[in-house]
Amino acid sequence: MSFRRGVVRQSKFRHVFAQAWKAEHCLDDVRVSRVTWDGPLCAANPKLIAVVIEAGGGGAFLVLPLAKSGRVDQNTPTVCGHAAPVLDVQWCPHDDNVIASASEDCTVKIWQIPDGGLTSPMSEAVVTLEGHSKRVGILAWHPSALNILLTAGCDNVLCVWDVGTGELVYQLSDAHPDLIYSVSWNREGNVLCTTCKDKALRVIDPRRGTVFKVREKAHEGTRPMRAVFLADGKILTTGFSRMSERQLALWDTVRDLSEPMVTQEIDTSNGVLLPFYDPDTNMFYLCGKGDCTIRYFEVTDESPYVHFLSLYSSKEPQRGAGFLSKRGVDVNKCEIARFYKLHERKVEPISMTVPRKSDLFQGDLYPDTAGLEPALLAEDWIAGQDAPSILVSLSGGYTAPPSKCGTLRGRPKLLSQTNTSPTSTTAPANPMAVEMESEGLGHGQGRRDVDGGTERVKKEEDQVSDILTEIRALRALVLAQGHRIDVLERQLARIEDGEV
Repeated sequence: MSFRRGVVRQSKFRHVFAQAWKAEHCLDDVRVSRVTWDGPLCAANPKLIAVVIEAGGGGAFLVLPLAKSGRVDQNTPTVCGHAAPVLDVQWCPHDDNVIASASEDCTVKIWQIPDGGLTSPMSEAVVTLEGHSKRVGILAWHPSALNILLTAGCDNVLCVWDVGTGELVYQLSDAHPDLIYSVSWNREGNVLCTTCKDKALRVIDPRRGTVFKVREKAHEGTRPMRAVFLADGKILTTGFSRMSERQLALWDTVRDLSEPMVTQEIDTSNGVLLPFYDPDTNMFYLCGKGDCTIRYFEVTDESPYVHFLSLYSSKEPQRGAGFLSKRGVDVNKCEIARFYKLHERKVEPISMTVPRKSDLFQGDLYPDTAGLEPALLAEDWIAGQDAPSILVSLSGGYTAPPSKCGTLRGRPKLLSQTNTSPTSTTAPANPMAVEMESEGLGHGQGRRDVDGGTERVKKEEDQVSDILTEIRALRALVLAQGHRIDVLERQLARIEDGEV
């Protein structure tokens, strides 16, 4: 009797292995939040890591340099500006020093963290966004447009903000009849997918305020679902079956959402599976709250489309997990992903590595990845433009630039609000100088005339630039208000027709 050897699927990620860092490289004595919310409670970028922690009399989160390790002193300063527990934190993809936080106090706050972390408690946010009537638990920065942030609250409302101006530019209040579980932008940032307590998977255009694809009962179980857009436009969901088995499913948005491309049963645990997706490798990782494992998979164009690779297992359950931005991984060690696993009082890094013998840069493992530079300004996206993220190479490793301190720019002043004018800027401040120049007694009068003329031209150009910037901001505001009026008119028509 002879046996034919089975065909082994070829993939450079088949042998990815996960390894926890040594104890001395962990963060100890971190009082991780006990809030009953199915979120990651942690966010990391190449510079800093943020962890939601227990705080008496309000909400707080810890921000530390990524290289920090060892015991965290209980007197370490925190970001403590919320009046109720913090539910989610997310770093801005275009500035490693800007972070958004969402809280049970119904607000979203934007913070500018200095390089090296905090030296004193931070309670004053750069921007406070107030538009939800109930607690806010979900944040999602736009992948390619500067300062565009999406928030979802327990009031079943989606809000899209321009955090540079603090304005609410779009609000979707009638798209979801129940609690929103998750939100994910697609690669270009022109649509997003959501999951809801009504078990439906929705694909939404936030600028038009329309739900153009719905899949009822994407997972039939009553426990929370999650969804994430993949690079090619497909959607990955996690949820529960009618028999309370944990599942994952892959959906093709190009065709329709009538049937999933594939559905896989995972196990019978009751923790919500949080999906973390890496578009560069087309791999995703599943972390269950309360689980002791992290499973990882690869998505391909060939059936069965979703391929289980392996799992990392430990003895301690996780309360949450932070997924490091790709720019922060160690390319010299062939590290393709890194998690920061939250224990009860510890944060433990876990590296995902592809074993390679060569010390050279492995270009096949590290295609160009999304960089800090935004592809669009907020007003461009609001006006209807779309663009994928601008990519950077990781060859030679990535070095995070110093803080820009200019990402969160406010609305430009109107010309009438400025303190200078062409005449006032060129006039000398000293009355004696005025008299001397009027009499032609000032030394270097001709040079000053030339300098004054140059300065006048420069000031006029600056004022024209301010006016154009203000016009663009006003145009974006008009478009947003026009959209809001359309939504309200549709709601009024439904009420008049007796549909509500």
